[in-house]
Amino acid sequence: MILPWDRPKAILLLEDGTVFKGFTFAGRGRALGEVVFNTSMTGYQEVLTDPSYKGQIVAMTYPLTGTYGINPEDMESAAVQVEGFIVKEYQPFHSNWRSDRSLADFLNEYGKIGIEGIDTRALTRHLRVVGAMRGIIATDTHDVGELMDQVQAYPGLEGIDLVRHVSCKKPYRWAEGRRIELEAPEWMPGAAGYKVAALDCGIKYNILRELEKAGCQVMVFPAHTTAERILACDPDGIFLSNGPGDPSAVHYVIETVRALFGKKPIFGICLGHQMMGLAMGGTTFKLKFGHRGANQPVKDLTTGKIEITSQNHGFCVDPESVSRLPVRLTHFNLNDNTLEGMEHLKVPAFCVQYHPEASPGPHDASYLFGRFKQLMDRCSTSPARSK
Repeated sequence: MILPWDRPKAILLLEDGTVFKGFTFAGRGRALGEVVFNTSMTGYQEVLTDPSYKGQIVAMTYPLTGTYGINPEDMESAAVQVEGFIVKEYQPFHSNWRSDRSLADFLNEYGKIGIEGIDTRALTRHLRVVGAMRGIIATDTHDVGELMDQVQAYPGLEGIDLVRHVSCKKPYRWAEGRRIELEAPEWMPGAAGYKVAALDCGIKYNILRELEKAGCQVMVFPAHTTAERILACDPDGIFLSNGPGDPSAVHYVIETVRALFGKKPIFGICLGHQMMGLAMGGTTFKLKFGHRGANQPVKDLTTGKIEITSQNHGFCVDPESVSRLPVRLTHFNLNDNTLEGMEHLKVPAFCVQYHPEASPGPHDASYLFGRFKQLMDRCSTSPARSK
């Protein structure tokens, strides 16, 4: 057994000069990114593979990580997306009937650094007080001056298009729980269910699973796909996916969404929600430390009910910027009163900031996929497709 203090030492340096020291349990070298924290007690595999974490170093607030290993069913994309991973205590002896490897093996497979022994409570408190900030993990040096030069040269996330790094390169079809590569966009011949075109800004696999579970055929398009090309495939509805980084930097998606308004029913999640807000003429802003976890309370103003939700975002739509637009604000976060959902009043389109597909997290908001299907029901000229 290798004890933590017998492993190579590691350092975490934040842009304000704060230093945390720990030990390496996976990977070697250096990792730059925006340092953030996630408050989920489980779901580290989903966190690691969520494309919305591109460009970020993630610290888990729950102290023990790695207990149930890694399994092939809980992937949210085809690779590890985080830049680096921080835990209080890594558990090398994993136990779960679905597990096929350890967390350390998983990170090593994708060349990502994992460190433990960091005081994650102190790190989280610091980020809550000061805000998310640029940082670097290093296992090969403790030279703070040299590392600070790298941190200062790192541009951060604001104004940077990260979507282009995580979007698919060509269209594919999602069927029977897996992606089917295509030479050209083509629906499955004779298949029932509404045809949903999903714009991939970093889409999570569980969103695709939930759309399929709702009885939809799903075709996934690269983020740079034009509205004309999407509409040429004659979908019944448009889905706007989650994704990483600053939404205002992804101008091509904003233009595509604007061109799609009124053409087909639209449902957006996370970055898709922000893209809808920007396409309608609203603005977005960066949150101090973001919402990342599986325990965020959200109130649905249309029903008065409270949902416990899974979230992962660092930017938010400014409610004042859309207050004079033909928009109904539908959901608000009860922790900080930020906007979590809205509905267009003139065209069939709605969106939420949080993740109703959960994975990981509660399933309180899974009804939204049914709401999307109902919207397509009302707008469809081919009722047979929903059978």
